[in-house]
This record gives sequence, C-alpha cells and structure tokens, in this order.
Amino acid sequence: MSEILASLRSLMASHSPPLDALVVPSEDYHQSEYVSARDKRREFVSGFTGSAGLALVTKKDARLWTDGRYFLQATQQLSVEWTLMRMGEDPGFDAWVADNLPVEAAIGIDPWCVSVDTAQRWQLTFAKKQQKLVQTETNLVDEVWKSRPPAEINPVVVHPIEFTGCSVAQKLKDLRAKLKNEKTRGIVVTTLDEVAWLYNIRGTDVSYCPVVHAFAIITSNSAFLYVDKKKVSAETNRYMEENGIDVRDYADVSSDVVLLASDQLDSTSEVKGTDTATGNGTTEAEGNNIDRIWVDPGSCCYALYSKLNSEKVHMQQSPLALAKALKNPVELDGLKKAHVRDGAAVVQYLVWLDKQMQESYGASGYFLEGQSANKKKDLGAIKLTEVTVSDKLEGFRASKEHFRGLSFPTISSVGPNAAIIHYSPHAETCAELNPDSIYLFDSGAQYLDGTTDITRTVHFGNPSTHEKASYTAVLKGHIALGNACFPNGTNGHALDILARIPLWKDGLDYRHGTGHGIGSYLNVHEGPHLISFRPHARNVPLQASMTVTDEPGYYEDGNFGIRLENVLIVKEADTKFNFGDKGYLSFEHITWAPYQTKMIDLTLLGPEEINWLNIYHGRCRDILAPYLDESEMAWLNNATETIGV
Repeated sequence: MSEILASLRSLMASHSPPLDALVVPSEDYHQSEYVSARDKRREFVSGFTGSAGLALVTKKDARLWTDGRYFLQATQQLSVEWTLMRMGEDPGFDAWVADNLPVEAAIGIDPWCVSVDTAQRWQLTFAKKQQKLVQTETNLVDEVWKSRPPAEINPVVVHPIEFTGCSVAQKLKDLRAKLKNEKTRGIVVTTLDEVAWLYNIRGTDVSYCPVVHAFAIITSNSAFLYVDKKKVSAETNRYMEENGIDVRDYADVSSDVVLLASDQLDSTSEVKGTDTATGNGTTEAEGNNIDRIWVDPGSCCYALYSKLNSEKVHMQQSPLALAKALKNPVELDGLKKAHVRDGAAVVQYLVWLDKQMQESYGASGYFLEGQSANKKKDLGAIKLTEVTVSDKLEGFRASKEHFRGLSFPTISSVGPNAAIIHYSPHAETCAELNPDSIYLFDSGAQYLDGTTDITRTVHFGNPSTHEKASYTAVLKGHIALGNACFPNGTNGHALDILARIPLWKDGLDYRHGTGHGIGSYLNVHEGPHLISFRPHARNVPLQASMTVTDEPGYYEDGNFGIRLENVLIVKEADTKFNFGDKGYLSFEHITWAPYQTKMIDLTLLGPEEINWLNIYHGRCRDILAPYLDESEMAWLNNATETIGV
C-alpha cells in the first residue's frame, strides 16, 4: 500500500499543475454502484473492498470516507497509512478538503468517474478558499496499477419481449414524448441499467449486474448505442437496425456529445417512429427551435457534461429512472414467479443446513433450543464455513428455471461477522459455522424473469434472551413497514420510521436504509425511490407497481447481527375512506421463506403481528409446496406451524 501511495504522490507532483490532492471515487464512467474488476480503483488504492466509499490522497495524508454499513469493515481492512472518515459522524469530504488543504490547492479528479452534481458541489465548497478541481487527462491510478485487469469482451444479449413486457419501439416513443414535454431535443443516457432497460439488452460486463458497458444518446429522431462493437453479434446488430438504433464505438460517445451540442449528430440507421415523436417528418428542434439537451446531473459524468453548452442543458433526473421503476404487468408477474422459485431454494438450503448443523456439530437445530453437544466431527464430516454453505445456497438456486447467477455477493456471516453489515466472506479467512452463534445470510439471484434479494437470520443452538428480544424488535419493524397503508404522494423518508420504532423503544437502531428498489433482471439496487432516513429519500414518492425491499436490522459490533428482508410490490390499497381523493397505497410481499419462530419472543408480539405471521407462513406452505419434495415439505410445515394459540 505504501508503494502505491508513493507512486501516486510522485505522479501528483509531476502533474501540470502539481496536485495537492487526488480524489479516487468508487464509481466507474457510468457512476455504477457495482463496478467491473478493472474499475475497482478505490479498492486497489486503499485495500477497502466495500461497494461505497471515497478515497483522498494528499501529499502527506490518505483518507477514506464511507457510510455506516462499512465502518467496521473499513476499520479491519484499512492499513495504518489510511484514516477512516465516518460519514454522518466525521466532517464530510468537501468540508474537510476546504478546511485542511491550503488556499488555491489543486484537487485532481478523473472527470469520467465523478458526476455533474458531485463536481459542482465540490467546486462550490472549494471556491471559498480559491481551491480548484483539476480534470486529469488520464486516470492517475491506472498509470500506477500495472496489473489492472484487461477489458472483457462479453456479448450483448437481446432480452426477449416475453420478459420485458414492452418493446423498444414503445419505450423510445414514450421517452421522446417526455423529451418533447420538457422542450429538449436529446438526452445523454449514461447509467448502465437505464441503457439496458431502454434497448432491452443485457450482458455480463459487471459481476452480479446483467448490464453492458455502454452509453446511449436519443434525439427526437435518432437513437445511438455506444459499445465495444466486438460485443455485438450479427444477430444483435440486426435487432439494433430493426429498432432504428445506430451502434457506434464506445469511445465515440465523447465526440458525438460534441456533435449533439451543435445539433450535428446524425444517425446512419433507418429512422423508426419519427412521426410518433413529432407528428411529421421534421424534428422537434426544427419545429419549435428547441435547443436543450437533457442530462441527469446525478449520474452523468462530468467529462461528458463539460462538452455541452451549460446554458443549453436541461438538468433533471433521467426520465428512464422512474419509467424503469414502474414495473409493467409482465415484469411484475415475472418477479413474483422468480421469488417463488427463489424462496424454494432458500427453504431447501435451510433444510440442508439444519441437518448438517445437527449431524456435524451436534446442534439442537432449527426448531429446538438447547446447548450444542459440541460433537467432535468425524474425519468424513463436512466442514461448514461461511463460504462453503453460501456455495451450497447458490447450488440450490442454480437448479431453478431461468437462473443466470447471483444478484450480489452473498453475505454469509456467523456471530461477530454478522455485525458487519455488508460482510463478504473469503475462503481463506472466513469463519466456520458455530451452533452457538447467530447466522445471517443476505442473498439473491438473477433470473431471466426477475431479480431477487432476501435476508434471514437463524440460530441452530440456544439463542440468548437479548438475541431473541433484538430479533423480535427487528421482526416487529419489518411487519409494521410491510403492513403500512399510506396516501399517494408519500415518500420513503416518511415511512422509514415505521421499521425503527420497535428498536427505538429499546434504545436500538441501525445505520443503513430500510428499503431499495429492485430490478427486473437488472440491478439489485434500483432507484429512484428508496425507504431511508437519508434526505434524498424524500425526492420520489412511492407509486403503485414499484418494487421495494423491507429490511430493518440490528448489529452489535463483535457480537452478532440481525436483519430480515423481503421484497414488496407497491399496490393500490382498498381503504374504507379516501380522504382528499388522494388514493391510498399498501404493500404486497412477494418473498416466501419462513421466519425462525425459535428466535421470536412471543410475549413481545401483539395479536395482529402474530396473526400476520401465521397468515404469511400459511402462504409460504401453499406457494412453495409444488417446488419441494416430501421431506422438505415436512420441514417447512414444522417451520411454519401456527404460533400464539
């Protein structure tokens, strides 16, 4: 790590102008949350492997900012050269730079890896001391990173209409209507899942996310895809031509944005649906003298924005973000079916794990309480580690129809590791399962018809009174949010408190948001909506046909962690009254797997909560029965027995 920092500082000193600091963000050119191996620059520089964080290297200092999900992990992974900055507790990045770097300091950024919003916010803060952002022509980390993985050539795959439920032609028509409504003549689309969703394509360029490294530009009468052409087969190319999409080289987006700015960007493909955009053969720009380009400041990189005339940019969230979040009936049906198969895989996993814990470790098991027998394993007995058991879970999922891989690295965590919110086990260092400790697994899969995400927390021995009380408080919050009924226009910031109140009553809390959208065979974390205490959860109200997770938790550093997570669909609610004619919304659970009743302190649940749990467990039995064999079904019947009567 010292050598990397020394090499970077040498490049910073020789840069013109010399740099007082270098920013190394987590994001790639598309502001992605999850990035390919060759784009993990912040991880390479700092050694911190979490998905969120910002590194700053100065002449004498190295600091890493990350959020509450990763405080414990970062503490363990950062070397002595690095200082951890806890977001929400320590000074923020831009405030720290303004206060600690000299007047007129030069702060280097790769403008491809920083969003417009972020760059402009930093510029505003830094200007107070005449500090300035300097756009480097090359990424300095890449120059130091001698073993940087090469770019992979993975095929662009067309995602069939049977799964998307909406044609490219219709999506382009809807998008152009939005462009017209906002008096814009084009849009630059930089977010990978938006490009994939708009053009009904998928790929394997980023682990766990079925996306393609690509940009898109759509104008009133043209559509472009910027991608490595070696990834596009003759068949896929024909599909693009049939939909009026002009395929260009990935690097061409830079020069084409310049052409777009001067209204000289022309398509070589046959134009499809021109009259649907404007009603005639003229472009909207010609018809109404419209000359603005739509850019999403939260996701568009500063490099592309800098090539536009800032006075002619329409800065607003991409219209594709909400369109993608509002699932059509085919997508909703696919998501429900995917979650049923996924739930069956989770139950099969729990059946297998319960048996192994009893046979190999003398555990009392999933149903019974009691101290483990501390059975000495036979030489032939299976050694259960966080990695080997998560591999087994992946195997159960892989046997299901339409499986295409995991949707994120499985969080398989025992005891103290479960307190690391986004823990990622590695074969060389992971823990062995322990019948006397809590086991938390947060996992999901990519299926052609939907993306899944589920968390369950279990104990195969004798949970303590405190562990049970904590689990029950998390469950109460989980049920309270899932049962919420609320008027149209309500955002996730307003609902977040419902999941926390049972924990707050005991002086407990958790440092992460409570819910995120989920894609339709796309990214497992999908906006623009979310359920969170963070202010930006106010930006978008929840709407019918959105998906969102419900995942409160509680974590004690060095001891244990608890989280419960289901995926919900927002739906219209049938209420007795309709105050203000607003219309009301509620949630539908589509995740099916039991909650461990052994972990529940029934004295802490009210009659309505017990009734909800019994109904949910009954539905688990009915829905999963066709996917389980006789012994698995017997286990599930036991796991979902009626309680509290």
